[in-house]
Amino acid sequence: MDSFAEPYTRLGDDISLDEVRAQVRALEADHRAAGIPLSGRVLHVCHYLPVTATLNRASGVLSPPATPPVAIKVNGGDGDGDAVWTLVPRYGHAAMISGIRSLAATHEQLIIGWTGDIQAATPNAQGEQDALSTYQPKESDPDDDRKTTYVPVWLDDGVAHGHYDGYCKQTLWPLFHYLLWQDIASEDVSQDAHYAAYAAANKAFAERIAAVYQPGDLIWVHDYHLLLVPKLVRELVPDSVIGLFVHTPFPSSEVFRCLPRRKEILDGMVGADLVCFQTYSYSRHFTSTCIRVCGYETTPRGIDAEGHVTAVTHCPVGVDAERVGRDILRPGITPKLEALRALYEGKKIIVGRDKLDVVKGVLQKLQAFQKLLQTYPEWIGNVVLIQVTSPSLTDSPKLERQVSELVANINGEFGSLDFVPVHHYHQTLKKDEFYALLSVADLAVITPLRDGMNTTSMEFVIAQGKTKKSPVVLSEFMGISKHMEKALMVNPWNLGDVAAAINTGLLMSESEKLARHVQLHKVVTTHTSHTWAAVLVKMLLGQLGGKETARRTPYIPRDVLESRYHAAKKRLFFFDYDVRSPSFLLLHLIPRTGAPLAPIVKTPSMAVPSAAALKALERLSADPRNVVYIISGRDGGFLEQHLGHLKNVGFSAEHGGFMRPPGSADKNGGGRVGEFDGEAGYELDGGGGGGREVLIAGCARQQRTTGSHVEMKKSSITWHYRGSDPEWGLFQCRQCQDLLENNLAHKRPIEVLVGKKNLEVRPIAVNKGEIVKRLLYQNPDAEFIFCAGDDKTDEDMFRALILFGTGATKATMEAPLSVTLLDADTTAPVELAIKPDCVFTTAVGHSSKRTLASWHVTAPQEIIDHMLGLVGDADAQSHL
Repeated sequence: MDSFAEPYTRLGDDISLDEVRAQVRALEADHRAAGIPLSGRVLHVCHYLPVTATLNRASGVLSPPATPPVAIKVNGGDGDGDAVWTLVPRYGHAAMISGIRSLAATHEQLIIGWTGDIQAATPNAQGEQDALSTYQPKESDPDDDRKTTYVPVWLDDGVAHGHYDGYCKQTLWPLFHYLLWQDIASEDVSQDAHYAAYAAANKAFAERIAAVYQPGDLIWVHDYHLLLVPKLVRELVPDSVIGLFVHTPFPSSEVFRCLPRRKEILDGMVGADLVCFQTYSYSRHFTSTCIRVCGYETTPRGIDAEGHVTAVTHCPVGVDAERVGRDILRPGITPKLEALRALYEGKKIIVGRDKLDVVKGVLQKLQAFQKLLQTYPEWIGNVVLIQVTSPSLTDSPKLERQVSELVANINGEFGSLDFVPVHHYHQTLKKDEFYALLSVADLAVITPLRDGMNTTSMEFVIAQGKTKKSPVVLSEFMGISKHMEKALMVNPWNLGDVAAAINTGLLMSESEKLARHVQLHKVVTTHTSHTWAAVLVKMLLGQLGGKETARRTPYIPRDVLESRYHAAKKRLFFFDYDVRSPSFLLLHLIPRTGAPLAPIVKTPSMAVPSAAALKALERLSADPRNVVYIISGRDGGFLEQHLGHLKNVGFSAEHGGFMRPPGSADKNGGGRVGEFDGEAGYELDGGGGGGREVLIAGCARQQRTTGSHVEMKKSSITWHYRGSDPEWGLFQCRQCQDLLENNLAHKRPIEVLVGKKNLEVRPIAVNKGEIVKRLLYQNPDAEFIFCAGDDKTDEDMFRALILFGTGATKATMEAPLSVTLLDADTTAPVELAIKPDCVFTTAVGHSSKRTLASWHVTAPQEIIDHMLGLVGDADAQSHL
């Protein structure tokens, strides 16, 4: 299916608010029945609090606080001159705030945000906190509530303005709207100039969230101002459930990759459990960016970022349809509406309201109107365009001059003493004037070049319900374009098409107007801001269920590990060593230059084991009570090259297809290993293994996928596509997997494995788990087992070491297949000396990573540090 054809709303989201809330209650009941804690609170994290605070004191030296403290008076904007604080609603983001507040009907709400600049010489933090705790919105607003708590975030002035006016507005906002900085920058400023302030502000928000968090809270982080917050909160509160809603557009990967701090931003975002966008296309861009820029892999559940899976979806914001419906009935609107009708009697009225911003497409709209009058001269004298441009947060004198000049040109070319085609008002309209203008219009033209959510079009539909049912011309580059499919969609850059759409709208029959309006009105009044907020809670509750069913792996306890190690008379160590994802190699690969960390490398020859890793292996294997094995998917030559000098370490190459026991030496008695011994029947072509057919399939994929290659091993064949385009490589991998599984695997004794950027075909019963079973069977007196890995193939090892049933304290082991294949007479079961609390299976990755391991560490270096700690190395503490 063409991914661009994905519907704007998903099946089941276009239902009534009551139905969504019923689904939320059902989900909560299921979670509570399953023992999942729910606090009934939703923490909304916004850049600004939805109120503006003013401290009503004269500037200068303040009096010391009263003892005992006096009660703090709050003026809600009604003129209480004795109040210490004045709190009034903040202008802007009305749809988002309306949706958030609507949740007070079902949940307790905390809105966490920056206070904004306080209008006082020396603001009192505790004083405003107390004022906010007593603030209540006006009684005349039915949606406002008594269950919302405002939690202020205090920021240093330099951090606050470097964050918002600097990094947000000068770096992120242009990029997200497809504006590269050289096109708009008025001076040569690095795009990293304000990143420190952005990071500091996000850290302050995360710490504030952690301070008020309670188990069972749902956390929703809003918009691009706070993209680092999810990861920071995850580090502070690992068990929290975090959603991130991005209200702006999200650009394609080719645009986003221009951002110098691209990885930090993406890593911050994927710290959330759920990332939500306005449209499917934005979510698709985000997923593609994570794959292409960071190299993350996708699963049916979402983006796999080093074991933590982030779901990605979309859900559009609507308007508060009930409130807009009440506002258009305000008594002050009718006189203004009648005045506009009289002023433009006999003429069609086109309206537009936009911020005077380069992405709002005001210039292109005026040019399209000019094109209309040129192409359809019959409209000269019969149509007027009323364009209102409200001041932007960042003034652009150049754009304002261009708009004014174009308006003058149009009026000069097509106007006369009794006719002015374009009326441009650069001001902020009052509510009565705004709704009167929307109600009187014969056509609305809203054509931004790029926009996340534009509510004017939805307000226009509601306002027209009482008047003309007029159509609306919308840009296809708006976040709501798919939402309002019955509008007249245009490409704002194609002036001819926009002019034609305006002509069509002005000439549209009354029956077609009514039919389009009915469908648009249903969409606008069904998927409202209230429904949007309820759907967000429903989706986050769905993530909560998934998180709780997936067991969270605890961090390995160092003190317990060391005590069990020293008490054991014999110990087994199994270490993964693969070069599929070198940033997560258990043996901590580093470049040959000696840099402290390993970059992602495309070929194994580009990396070598670190000195610390080699030291840990040497010290462990020197103890005669320790049996140390490296269990790898690589071939013997690779292990020989990098680790062959470790004579007391055993090796398993090609997932167990070839073995070298500890203490092996070559025929001359030297310290280096001899040839790896192959196991009977483990050759891929041994016994008709199908190697030729697999090789043909792999070579075909290599020819189709630039940057991929086929690796031939003695017991397996692997196709690697790390060097190819990530999405094309993944597609070809899935195609090849389907081909092999459906046409070859059922005929031959082979299995197909998909790893990290590779696809491997190997004989059945050749896997790391079988080798672990064999080694454990051969060492039944082992009293301590440590096994570590980070890859999908390492789960075979962890599975093999699940030795005890519930409540069992002893384990007996049957002869594994890897033993009976070599010696059919050796089939007697053995009793193991190991105890349940002495098996330490350890996965590298996030605690939420789905794994069969009992413990986890977050990075490969921690494995090395723990191993050095076991052998009493003083340097181990310095690595932690």
